[in-house]
Amino acid sequence: MGVAGALLLVLWVSGAADKPAWVALFNGKDLKGWIGMNDVQGEVVDGNLRVGKGMGWLRLEKEYKDFILEFEWRALEEQYDSGIYFRAPLEGKPWPDAGFQVNLRYNALGALVKNRKTIVPAETPKLPINQWHKLRLEARGKKAKLVINGEDNWETDLLDRETGYLGIQIEGKAFDFRNIRLQEL
Repeated sequence: MGVAGALLLVLWVSGAADKPAWVALFNGKDLKGWIGMNDVQGEVVDGNLRVGKGMGWLRLEKEYKDFILEFEWRALEEQYDSGIYFRAPLEGKPWPDAGFQVNLRYNALGALVKNRKTIVPAETPKLPINQWHKLRLEARGKKAKLVINGEDNWETDLLDRETGYLGIQIEGKAFDFRNIRLQEL
């Protein structure tokens, strides 16, 4: 048995072959795979994805259904405001008219928003600027779960859209994102 065969045997025995792979959504070099919506852009600064100029959103090229999304973020100014869209359509200006958003606003951090209305209130207090924080979002069928900095934030079964785009809200406040990865379920 060759090295490749032995590796496949180890993966099969350990069950790792059955688990979907994590995919990096940002390479730290350019914005390949990202599309600015409504005249906004991101940029790469020191290997981080930086947003903040304009009003709109920066989305991924393809739609997603069930997934786990993980990334690190830091706000770069007081009274920060951004968010993560998921299962969002393309329609709407400056932001999607439907779909869901996890709020990254200083006074509503972690709130789940649908059609621009809060459906699950924020549980996380304002976090310090210029410090990295970690977010994990899982969407599976009608259920979603949010974890911020290792702390469970909320779980809900209120998802009523099956697919849509993932993206970062840009609302004129500077943010950095890094280690953005996704596992499709």
